[in-house]
This record gives sequence, C-alpha cells and structure tokens, in this order.
Amino acid sequence: MTDRPAMPTRFRSWLFAPGDSERKMTKAAGGDADIVIFDIEDAVAEDAKPAAREGIRSFLLACSEEERLRLWVRVNPLDGPHTANDLAAILPGRPGGIMLPKSRGREDVEELDRLLTPLEMELGIEPGSTAVIALVTEVAAAMFTTGDYAGAPRLCAMTWGAEDLADSIGALSNRGEDGEYSFTYELARSLTLLGAAAASVPAIETIDGDFRNLDGLKKRCEKVRRDGYRGMLAIHPAQVPIINAAFTPSEEEIAEAREIVALFAANPGAGTIGHGGKMLDRPHLSRAQQLLAQIED
Repeated sequence: MTDRPAMPTRFRSWLFAPGDSERKMTKAAGGDADIVIFDIEDAVAEDAKPAAREGIRSFLLACSEEERLRLWVRVNPLDGPHTANDLAAILPGRPGGIMLPKSRGREDVEELDRLLTPLEMELGIEPGSTAVIALVTEVAAAMFTTGDYAGAPRLCAMTWGAEDLADSIGALSNRGEDGEYSFTYELARSLTLLGAAAASVPAIETIDGDFRNLDGLKKRCEKVRRDGYRGMLAIHPAQVPIINAAFTPSEEEIAEAREIVALFAANPGAGTIGHGGKMLDRPHLSRAQQLLAQIED
C-alpha cells in the first residue's frame, strides 16, 4: 500500500466549487487553479447531497485521467452520517484526492484510510493512492491534535478553518476591531503550520471570504508565504491568479537559491559560508533546496 501518494508539483491554489452546480464545477475545472475541490459539505444543502454526489461522479468520469489528478472532492465529516455514502459515490470517478473536513486528529485520517482502501481495491485503484488533505482546526478539540499527524496514511497537506472554529467555540466573531484574526485564530494558523512541518507535508492557508478585496488577498498571501505556507484555499476564481502569483518563487529567489546550493556543493565540508556580506549555514541550504523543489516538474 502507498502510505503517501505523490503530491502535485503545483499546489498553490485550491479552488472550491459547489458539487451541486455543474456550471460552477465546469468553470472551476477550466480555470487556472492548481487543484479544484468539488464540495459536498458546506456548499451543499442536506437534501441536495445525494444529487451532488452523482453529479460529481458523472463530471469526473467525463474527464481524462490527467484532468482528474487536479480534481479533488471535499466529503462530509466522519462524525456525521454521510462520509461512507460520499466515498462510495464519488470514488468510481477517480478523483485526485479527498479533503477531510473537521478532522479531530490523526485517528480521523486513519479512519478515512480504512474506508477508502476496500473501495479502491474493488474499483481497481491502487490502494493508498487517493491523496488526502485534512482540515485540522475546525472543531475546538482538534486544536490540541495538530501535531499528531506525522506518518498518517495518504496525508499530503494540512489546512485550517476559522469559520467553523468560531462556531465550535461559540464566538461572536473571529476578527478583532482591526479586521485581523484574533489570537485564537492566529494560534490555529500557527499550529497548523507547525503540525504540517512535523508531518512533512505542505501547509495550506485557509480561505479569504472577502473575494472582492484582491489587494488584501495579495498582502495576506505574501505574509503567510513568508511564514512557511505553500498555498491557499480560494472560494472565487478571481482569487486564483493572485494566489498563484504570490506562491510562485520569483526569478530573484530562484537565482539566489541556486547560488546557495551551488556554493555548498562546491564546499561540501563547510558548515558555514560567507556570501554577500552574510554567513550562510545549513538551514539556509535547506530552505534553498525546498524553494527549488517547488519549481521542479
């Protein structure tokens, strides 16, 4: 069994599209998002979920194998009645991956793996090859388990949610008077970043609901990228170009990273190297290598 499916080289932008709208799924799939997530959870009303499942499966089956690699599905959370039905309906369409919402910890990813494996075997899909991204802060108790995901089967990325977390806590708002996330939600962002690093998977920033404020989106993308995030969720196609540009290394960053890698390659025994008026050590080399890995095909 494959415990860690291959992550797409590009995973900057993750665009949601409601699974009960063929028009919106078509528009999202035809756009520039690195990954499109057809949603059966929050975007679909309770009585519309069966039809959404069938619509997503039909949509996926009409796509080529290459196209399906970037078409993922957000199923319903494991503590509800829908997850097994979601998976049984959509897995014959061979989506590129599954988003698991309201994950309470590593055990939820393991449970999802147990549900997926027999379906894959029945359908002739390589067991373990369907990737998973987990939403890890949407319920209060999950805040205490963000560091437990290392080695979780299928896990390819981790992201977080502020809206459901506010609901779980009973907060009136997740924002302060300045419009920025208040402490609890900045903590959720930080714990997700640390948890993803501990699990050796990319951290993906949560949505920005104000899809008309593209200048604000750009600033936020740049901030979280500096912090270590590798991509961001999107709720509107207009957000995708901003996210893609912000999470794409610049030519200057690439050139500097290549120079750092070359310096250490030319001095394999050196622990530190003077360069450009600075002292570079092995963490600088590691960061340069990680940046270059983002542009490899």
